[in-house]
Amino acid sequence: MIICLCHRVSDRDIRTAVQSGTLSFDLLQDETGVSTGCGRCHDCAREVFDGAVATRGGCSTAALTALIAPAGLSAR
Repeated sequence: MIICLCHRVSDRDIRTAVQSGTLSFDLLQDETGVSTGCGRCHDCAREVFDGAVATRGGCSTAALTALIAPAGLSAR
């Protein structure tokens, strides 16, 4: 299914990127352009991305940051 109409990115494209090692949503955006046009697909793209990361057995960058960064401090 096409997730991002602006850049013609499908759920399969997102899953393939994750399986190839893309574990950061920001990096996924850089690589595919997903959610960088009008932005309407952001929530759906993020949901597919998070699901693909979970299925892969890894943690996304956001999840890792939440685990290791104390509240109120930013991770560098």
